[in-house]
Amino acid sequence: MNEKGKTITAAVLVIGDEILSGRTKDRNVGYIAEYLTNIGIELREARVVPDIEKEIVAALNALRGRYTYVFTTGGIGPTHDDITADSVAKAFGVPIDEDPRALAMMMERYQPGDLTPARRRMARIPAGADLIENPISKAPGFRLGNVIVMAGVPNIMQAMFDAAAKDLETGVKIIAETIEAGGIPEGRYGSALAAIAAGHPEVSIGSYPSFQDGRFRNQIVVRGKEPEKIAAARAAVGAMLASFSEYDRPL
Repeated sequence: MNEKGKTITAAVLVIGDEILSGRTKDRNVGYIAEYLTNIGIELREARVVPDIEKEIVAALNALRGRYTYVFTTGGIGPTHDDITADSVAKAFGVPIDEDPRALAMMMERYQPGDLTPARRRMARIPAGADLIENPISKAPGFRLGNVIVMAGVPNIMQAMFDAAAKDLETGVKIIAETIEAGGIPEGRYGSALAAIAAGHPEVSIGSYPSFQDGRFRNQIVVRGKEPEKIAAARAAVGAMLASFSEYDRPL
């Protein structure tokens, strides 16, 4: 963190028809969200867009002006529908061409004769971008401004993320504390919990029902950046729950 108390925000833009069709199940957003939380960056939004240039450009321009960072996944492979790099270049209004640095990285894996025109597409990088190392398949990601462009394949994305994270500005880490609400249904404490949330605006309070081992349970999670304010909200939630005598009443 460069400035005390500074909030750093982020969005994720998932690119690909295969995600929207359901053919491929996204495994990246959850990973990125947890990673960012752990280093003090707040993920505020996630979007999924198809392999359509105007949709990617519009989403990028909306998100990059709103958040500290935008992380994209997908669409930087060797096929005709991998158009993320071109779309990023268009969003920033810069040219795109084969980058000698990217080509040199790829030569660590491929012999010159194996660099087909399709594979060479992965060396096309927008002007002015910094490269993001890809230790797995060597074709790099890149960063242009506050946009970090990564592959969609989860293990490659994760490796790229590790490389990119070294240069990210981070903020105050979010602290999360969980309070067990037992079998009290949300409908019984909803109004009281809303009042507690209104009285503690510096923290976020959420209620999360689930079933475990055939039994209903609720958990209330208090999130914030300042331990003393989290403690105060937690105490209020605890006092509210203590006012209920029946902890195993069904919904």
